[in-house]
Amino acid sequence: MNVKIEPSWHQILSEEFEKKYFQELISFVKHEYASQICYPKGSQIFSAFDFCPFDQVKVVIIGQDPYHGFGQANGLCFSVSEGIPFPPSLINIFKELESDLGQPIPSSGNLERWANQGVLLLNATLTVRQYEAGSHQNRGWETFTDTVIQRLSDGKKDVVFLLWGAYAKKKGQKIDRSKHFVLETGHPSPLSANRGLWFGNKHFSRTNQFLLEQGLQPIAW
Repeated sequence: MNVKIEPSWHQILSEEFEKKYFQELISFVKHEYASQICYPKGSQIFSAFDFCPFDQVKVVIIGQDPYHGFGQANGLCFSVSEGIPFPPSLINIFKELESDLGQPIPSSGNLERWANQGVLLLNATLTVRQYEAGSHQNRGWETFTDTVIQRLSDGKKDVVFLLWGAYAKKKGQKIDRSKHFVLETGHPSPLSANRGLWFGNKHFSRTNQFLLEQGLQPIAW
């Protein structure tokens, strides 16, 4: 199957594209996009990979579902398109960033600037129907993204995995923690953050400290 994805990822995942589950998944996604309003737009479904080639991945952030509101999702987890108001989780991410690193909350919620520096912003499910959270779950995307995480764990070393919330922690259970740096905390959603499970985690400074210790360029968050 010809999947339009960044070449290094295409090489690493090519076997996956030929599997029955993936072909059924793509058939489902094509039908959904033809008959419903879905996000992100088709050309952005694999944006997380297109912005961040395999050999450049230094940090992985695992999300769950794309945003399902009009014009929000752009293929990168927690990120919104230019000019779109920040969703609550992204507001809390930026508040923690401000507290942790002392930098002002940015004017744009488009996190392409992170992806370009080696941050893989990976949702577990890469597509969603408008205004229907979770509508494309359990169709095969989770199997695909589990494979992506496994390939990263097996094929690289010293990657920082940021697991925010119970879903991401479960998704990251098989990461080889003897080779990689795994940080876990609550989800940045208001429900979790207001219970004291998000703020003060200092994941941004701890990530950069680890990268510096490995002789790698820190992320300009």
